[in-house]
Amino acid sequence: MDVDQTHKPHKAADIDGAYAWTRLAISVLLATIGNAGMWAVVVVLPAVQAEFGVDRADASLPYTATMLGFALGNVVVGRLIDSIGFWRPALLTSLMLGGGFVLASLTTSITQLAVVQGVLIGAGSSAMFGPLIADISHWFQRRRGVAVSAAAAGSYLAGAFWPLVMPYGIEAEGWRFTYAAVGVFCLVTMVPLVFLLRRGAPSHAAVGAAPGARRVRPIPVSPSALQALLVVAGLACCVAMSMPQVHIVAYCMDLGYGVARGSEMLSIMLAAGIISRMASGFVADRIGGIKTILIGSVLQGLSLLLYIPFDGLASLYVVSAVFGLSQGGIVPCYAIVVREYMPASEAGRRVGIVIMATIIGMALGGWMSGWIYDITGSYAAAFLNGIAWNLLNVTVMTLLLWKSTRPVVAAG
Repeated sequence: MDVDQTHKPHKAADIDGAYAWTRLAISVLLATIGNAGMWAVVVVLPAVQAEFGVDRADASLPYTATMLGFALGNVVVGRLIDSIGFWRPALLTSLMLGGGFVLASLTTSITQLAVVQGVLIGAGSSAMFGPLIADISHWFQRRRGVAVSAAAAGSYLAGAFWPLVMPYGIEAEGWRFTYAAVGVFCLVTMVPLVFLLRRGAPSHAAVGAAPGARRVRPIPVSPSALQALLVVAGLACCVAMSMPQVHIVAYCMDLGYGVARGSEMLSIMLAAGIISRMASGFVADRIGGIKTILIGSVLQGLSLLLYIPFDGLASLYVVSAVFGLSQGGIVPCYAIVVREYMPASEAGRRVGIVIMATIIGMALGGWMSGWIYDITGSYAAAFLNGIAWNLLNVTVMTLLLWKSTRPVVAAG
């Protein structure tokens, strides 16, 4: 737990109080800016491929490296915030992110760009997802689900903002100038915002004294086993989730609708995902994280199934919106489950590990769907593969729901 006492002592009133909501607003803004690294590399991919004269697979290496750096960073930074608090690791990663964009604009090969993307930009973005979610969870009790979901929505807001504004810079000045400009913008905005979050997380005593305080819920599963089950669930749900998110544009091209229509469907997914994340937070505050994940996972599986028979243009717009509304709240709820059933002092590393599993699931699912398409010549089997992984997630969460309702027998 954070031992930083830069500001006034923590009180029970801080929990769910005015400062908590102010901190949440700053955190959402930080996440919107700081998750630029996850989307910028996708936007510049065509320009990078053309300049370096490489094939599409090699041009995708910077994206893969970014995902790996982001996944590992969630675990490393998560461990750091458990011991020294949020703002110092966040400051370091913000400097890495901004500097990484500037350095990437000077690279002379696709290999150099991939290294910078993974080591600086991917890892630099990591503090603004899992670790930020874990940090904000300490400041809320009654509205923890809403707060966690709002903080997680920052990544989708970034996905709506950066791909919208970056093409103007690329068209006018090129991808290198745009990357450098994004880096400078991140530095001049994120560093001051991070300094506004120097107040250390509330102590365990303050949390326990807060109105409506919730203790760690008992469950007849060891922390290690619960962590492993959440990792499996997170991996499985995101393998399924990646199918439409990664391949919807290519799917629309195959159907003859073009890149623009596919891009619009992706935007609809992300916009609906923001709504889903906020709604899931309200639901989780009332019925708990496990039940909320289970509901979202069942709906995600059903919406994946709808993609197979409904491939008309209008139908795909509707199904994409339904898919976004179904899946957007799943990932943040893993952090809620961690806080409900595990000690607060372990939140950073526990959430980081689960978030890493979800990121690996997205990367694995995106590749797997393409591989299945190459073998079968169709995305139908890839959708069925996603549904199968989704059933694994439903199975794990059903098991946890059953376990959570059983009485815990004290040892001895």
